[in-house]
Amino acid sequence: MSTREYDLIVIGAGPVGENVADRAVRGGLTAAIVESELVGGECSYWACMPSKALLRAPAALRAARDVGGAAEAVSGGVDVAAVLARRDRMVHDYQDTSQVEWLQGAGIDLVRGHGRLSAEREVTVEAADGSTTVLRARHAVAVCTGSAALLPDIPGLEDAAPWTSREATGVRNVPSSLVVLGGGVVGVEMATAFAAFGSEVTVIARSSLLSGLEDFAGEAVGKALTAAGATVRTGVGVTGVQRAGNEVTVSLDDGSTVRAEEILVATGRVPRTEDVGLEVVGQKAGAWIEVDDTLRVPGSDWLYAVGDVNHRALLTHQGKYQARVAGDVIARRAGSGDVDTSAWRPLAATADHTAVPQVVFTDPEVAAVGHTEASARAAGIEVQVVDYDLSWVAGASTHSDRYEGMSRAVIDTERRVLVGATFVGPDVAELLHAATIAIVGEVPLERLWHAVPAYPTVSEVWLRWLESAGL
Repeated sequence: MSTREYDLIVIGAGPVGENVADRAVRGGLTAAIVESELVGGECSYWACMPSKALLRAPAALRAARDVGGAAEAVSGGVDVAAVLARRDRMVHDYQDTSQVEWLQGAGIDLVRGHGRLSAEREVTVEAADGSTTVLRARHAVAVCTGSAALLPDIPGLEDAAPWTSREATGVRNVPSSLVVLGGGVVGVEMATAFAAFGSEVTVIARSSLLSGLEDFAGEAVGKALTAAGATVRTGVGVTGVQRAGNEVTVSLDDGSTVRAEEILVATGRVPRTEDVGLEVVGQKAGAWIEVDDTLRVPGSDWLYAVGDVNHRALLTHQGKYQARVAGDVIARRAGSGDVDTSAWRPLAATADHTAVPQVVFTDPEVAAVGHTEASARAAGIEVQVVDYDLSWVAGASTHSDRYEGMSRAVIDTERRVLVGATFVGPDVAELLHAATIAIVGEVPLERLWHAVPAYPTVSEVWLRWLESAGL
């Protein structure tokens, strides 16, 4: 057993852990990062990057077919083998050499193995060969272990060898048929991809699709999935699952059954905190970890939990935002003599409360930030809701011959600022950051009137929103 000491120890080398360590090192501290799998984490190899690689080719093909002059040049469907090969390039063939080189260049030490809290400011790492290393932190430990797919307690499900998002994004042989349990982001994105690959897809959702967003978003995605040949079943639950050879039978609470070659479970996430030693510090193993706005665990002056594990916003970009805050906070609290921190701004992760942007890369895309109409009213905000059909904007007609889209602005009528925005349509992800800036900056509508959108672009919807709001 060896013992090493650092200012900061980070458990988990995904994008969140990397950013915590990087910011702390930039602040003059030493840091070690512990990882039991691939450096780069879930997003790089099994979630964000490979899923978007799978979805991009179908989206590009759809875009070409929607424009006269390009449509006539398109023949055939998606080349699945080429898509999977591109996915493999995107994930570097599941090798983390380049990520390890980045850590080295950033001055962060990597310790391979499974890390567990073993005492205050102490992490014990068990390597694959059984050897152990004890890491002691002079200042802080950050738990950045992320989340994993939730496997619901459905009779027979576990024995049916279900896919999670990892198996779906890492697919080698596309099944002839696929049942997707769950109507959230992972469920609808993977349904979109596999329908494009030629699978017979059935989506089963207990509630509506994309239930946390505006209703018209889920409705548009469901319509598109149906048009692509998928079957969408909402408002039904699963009572049992059974596998017999190469076929899975899913029994539903309305008495019907669905059969498919594979089943994908996309019903939520659970924290990866079951085996990180939380009980040593009085926390519950397997639970989400509560934190304050500096990402510190209340009651501790050294323990931080950053990213998915704190359940504030289960999105990679929000986790990285939290990580930058946490790394700076740790460096400032450590009071490194190598860096002047006296002029640093007050540090707190506040964007998770009211301005979380997210994109669903389905066909059509869904992009949203801030409040929905329902959540704003539930929060006691008096709102004006402005809906505008994106196909009415001049830029839509130049973008596509068959443009369909919808948008909604949620306006706080008392403060006269935007508090929520949702866009549904082709490539609307690129409209989102302007809305995020307007919400975070609390820009008055009267001032936004002078932010003139270029013509002809789909961004002209901003002018139409403001006109509809009375300006």
